[in-house]
Amino acid sequence: MKALVFHHPKKVKVEEVKDPNIEDDKDIIVKVTSTAICGSDLHIYNGFIPQAKDMVLGHEFMGIVEETGKGIKHLKKGDRVVVPFPIACGSCFFCKHALPTHCETSNDNYGPEGGMLKEKGGALFGYTDLYGGYQGGQAEYVRVPYAHFGPRKIEDNLRDEEVLFLSDIFPTGWSAIDWAELKGDETVAVFGCGPVGIMAQKAAWLKGAKRVIGIDPLNYRLEIARKSAKSETINPYETNVVEFLREITEGRGPDVCVDAVGMEVDRNFGEKISNTLHGQAGSIKVIDLAASAVRRGGIISIVGVYGSPYDNFPFGQIFDKGIALKTGQAPVQHYIDELLNLVRSNKVTLDDIITHVLPLEQAEKAYEIFCKKEDNCLKVILKP
Repeated sequence: MKALVFHHPKKVKVEEVKDPNIEDDKDIIVKVTSTAICGSDLHIYNGFIPQAKDMVLGHEFMGIVEETGKGIKHLKKGDRVVVPFPIACGSCFFCKHALPTHCETSNDNYGPEGGMLKEKGGALFGYTDLYGGYQGGQAEYVRVPYAHFGPRKIEDNLRDEEVLFLSDIFPTGWSAIDWAELKGDETVAVFGCGPVGIMAQKAAWLKGAKRVIGIDPLNYRLEIARKSAKSETINPYETNVVEFLREITEGRGPDVCVDAVGMEVDRNFGEKISNTLHGQAGSIKVIDLAASAVRRGGIISIVGVYGSPYDNFPFGQIFDKGIALKTGQAPVQHYIDELLNLVRSNKVTLDDIITHVLPLEQAEKAYEIFCKKEDNCLKVILKP
């Protein structure tokens, strides 16, 4: 089969690889009909999260069941499914406590410590050997373990593009807002108007926010946020973000700040040198901004990815302001049924952020334009 293979940072290529096989009774094989490139994939592509061996990338995908293991009774060949990006067993302590991204069973590198090169949580599709070494979904076919717990059937009247983002970015944006425990009438500021940031903005409205502000340095992304999420927007190169957010909230700051950017934030040359000297992957600039902007007693939700320890973390400021931090990978299996019903009932639209649809054969080009933010690229769908 054809698949997009990561070789080393900045080097991916579509090539022939072995077809996947059923390896366990709870496996299924999915013929991929749509897959997406995620901002998290760029962390591997750009070398922020290490991967030494070749690997098929991709954790946002859906398709048609091609084959099932003997233990799978609720799915059959020909069923359409969307697949959550965490690989989770469904029966361990963490899975039973609605924390599938911390599954104790799916990842041989699992352990309680956590950290960049230390023990990890549950496995993820196509996301390095640290997270289980499972091949990803930017391919013609993919093996899906624990298929009794992960994949969800999709009816034929829903197009791939309407539901594909239930695999990751909509549950991730939803997690950021759900963790903030909105009661209604809050002001929510979302740093980042990429796909996850825009999904968080949509979720904020659905959860009862009074005012939603998207923040991003790229004007084309701000325009998409205004159209897709109906949010107010700020360009931090044109407006002092903290001053603006305080001004519109009687000097207090927003109730909630969401970091949907993570470590690959725009940095100047001096910041890059400092990060290198301190052995840090990327920067915590967005966390610094959020800590300044959010009101006392407010909440910062962090769904942007961070990979290493960071010097000068603003904990004194966070402590003084009584800020609550919520962060982590989205527990997709916990949310997906509720979110699928929102799509079915037309309460949310997910496909209006797609800017590029390309064949899998052009995945190398797709990574390049997505990484460089060329051609007003926000979200790429690949069709095997």
